Amino acid sequence: MKSSWVSSCINWGKENWSRLRTVLTTVFLILIVLLIGMAAWQVEWGEVLKAMAQVPVRALALGGVLTLASYLVYATFDLIGKRYVGHKLSSLRTYLSGMMVYAFIMSLGSSVGGLGLRLRLYTQQGISPGTATRVFGLAVVTNWVGYLLLAGVVFALGAVDLPADWWLGTGTLRIIGVIMAVVALAYVSMCFFSGTRSWSVRGQQLELPSGVLSLFQVFVATCNWALMGSVLWVLLQQRVAYPMVLGAVLLSAVAGLVARVPAGLGVLEAVVIALLTSPDMSRSEVLAGALVYRAVYYLVPLFIAGVIYLLTEMTQRNRASAFQEPNVKARS
Repeated sequence: MKSSWVSSCINWGKENWSRLRTVLTTVFLILIVLLIGMAAWQVEWGEVLKAMAQVPVRALALGGVLTLASYLVYATFDLIGKRYVGHKLSSLRTYLSGMMVYAFIMSLGSSVGGLGLRLRLYTQQGISPGTATRVFGLAVVTNWVGYLLLAGVVFALGAVDLPADWWLGTGTLRIIGVIMAVVALAYVSMCFFSGTRSWSVRGQQLELPSGVLSLFQVFVATCNWALMGSVLWVLLQQRVAYPMVLGAVLLSAVAGLVARVPAGLGVLEAVVIALLTSPDMSRSEVLAGALVYRAVYYLVPLFIAGVIYLLTEMTQRNRASAFQEPNVKARS
């Protein structure tokens, strides 16, 4: 009985796929607009503008350049995915898709930005959903393998001095750092030397990339995380040691992931204030830098990418309508 019901649903989906796809696309577009609106609504713009006024123009400009560099580096994650799965989308289109995806990931989360938007962008350009999902999976691995290595080294070296009232001590963090670095190196070693190259998990085939590709994964991901830290460091006018600022960014990423708050809203600021406030830099100064960092690294790219994406969708729909009208006239 259950099998018959499932079969009926599948057949109905195939017969009505064109209409269903239109509805799903419309819902996704509405969701994107609503999420961007919510991201803008939750920001205290008065505080952000006040904080930005306190940051020198030179620091803002350099922060913007470093932000662009970070987005350019992240986009290579999708080029690694192209090499890994062997899809036929051009390198330029793959690269531009990666940049747009990253802007959405940072503010709207991985499920919407990383997977949902990738599926939409890739399938629009003729790539199958399964292939797009594999690209997404490898991008996630790339990001976190690089994180494990860089954060592991930073934590293991004791670059981050945790507050005394935190339940996690600095010594424990150093041990965790060593474990993280070992896990990252173990992944690279598996890619080079493992005799078993693929596994089947719940019907999905997981395959290790080549050893050389894994090295590239680690390199670009560590560069991206390092650039993220450098943006905040510059916006704090380099008044705090870079390793400490980088450690704060790395810790806030995990804290935001655990809290499951899109863009780590509030979590980033709380961690940065707790770690970087000192006699040389007041709480208000650190908060001002964190707010500017959110505006420069998260919000500005999101709004730019959002406008480009919506314009792209409108262009695609206009082309589809223009293509369908001659066909309708020819049939009549």
